[in-house]
Amino acid sequence: MEERGEPQVIVPPGGAGGLELEPLVLASSSPRRAEILRAVGWPFEAVAANVDETARGGEEVVEYVERLACEKAEAVAEGRASGLVVGADTVVAVGGQVLGKPSDDEDARRMLRLLSGRWHDVLTGVALVRAETGEVLVSHELTRVRFAAMSDDEIDGYIKTGEPADKAGAYGVQGRASLFIEEIEGDYWNVVGLPVRLLYKLAGESRSS
Repeated sequence: MEERGEPQVIVPPGGAGGLELEPLVLASSSPRRAEILRAVGWPFEAVAANVDETARGGEEVVEYVERLACEKAEAVAEGRASGLVVGADTVVAVGGQVLGKPSDDEDARRMLRLLSGRWHDVLTGVALVRAETGEVLVSHELTRVRFAAMSDDEIDGYIKTGEPADKAGAYGVQGRASLFIEEIEGDYWNVVGLPVRLLYKLAGESRSS
């Protein structure tokens, strides 16, 4: 669960190279999502969303990530007179199990053993809420990732870096975990935490509606 924090306005230098990117309110405290928006020159303000991330009984993984993305965006949009608010939620799914952020090192170890030597899915729900109208657009991205086999020593060494602690599936593809990624099918940025192409598409739909 994320805690609500003070808004942080972040405007990347140089804009977006002529692209029309409407400023966003990012309903997240994730540094990775912020880094992606900065990388593409998308102006944004970050405000953490305070929502219960517990899955509901019988909820499918796509339903789960889309619902949480909507709840995060709506929670931040509720107190605003205007603005385009984006919420996102990312999980890892493998062998019928959904992996969120590990609760501790032992939970991270369990997750990495599940991922070792096999394919898994990374799903991110993305929701846009226009605060002034309450209009909601929601979708999701799915990317497949194949991990190399990891020894117990490699798993323990990776956990000691501290990198798995706050990441879905207990790994960060943009960090040391890249040493164990053999193949990716789909959007790389989705695995980092924000499928920016999907976000761009939804933002365009929001402007035209």
